[in-house]
Amino acid sequence: MDVVSRVKNILIDPKTEWGVIDGEPDDPVTILKSYVVIVAAIPAVCGFIGASIIGVAGYRTGIIGGFVSAVLSYVLTLAGVFVMAFIIDTLAEMFGGQKNFNSAFKVAAYAPTASWVAGVFTLIPVLSVLAILGLYSLYLLYLGLPVLMRTPPDKAIGYVIAVIVAAIIVSLLIFWIPARLLF
Repeated sequence: MDVVSRVKNILIDPKTEWGVIDGEPDDPVTILKSYVVIVAAIPAVCGFIGASIIGVAGYRTGIIGGFVSAVLSYVLTLAGVFVMAFIIDTLAEMFGGQKNFNSAFKVAAYAPTASWVAGVFTLIPVLSVLAILGLYSLYLLYLGLPVLMRTPPDKAIGYVIAVIVAAIIVSLLIFWIPARLLF
């Protein structure tokens, strides 16, 4: 499946798409190379252009600082997908699910799609607030996690909440580390 179709399907018909994803034999490296590196670049590239080239109210981030921040955020986002896959896989048995790193990686790679796509709004700094639409990724996680990790329905909510808490911590670190290093 091509990237555009996957993005469209996971955003428009996630229940069906998670079933399709579950049946695919793709390994983490394939998913990383064919999907994550492309879609996860959206917020980094758009954020760089918005902050360093377009700017807001006459203020722009320096080109070098903006570029370094964008690259660092992008690399940390890719690493964050692996960290989240590890967390999802590790927590699976605690919530009655099946440990399976490939399935955990699929969840970690496809659930943040809405967040990454919403990163396009950072292209125009005054529209950056619309990036909040990326919270739809939480719903994608809610739908996909029980399907791919085979979690019983009565334990799925607890599992989703635990993964969301972990995702918030990982996301904060992804944003905090570049900010701390650059400023």
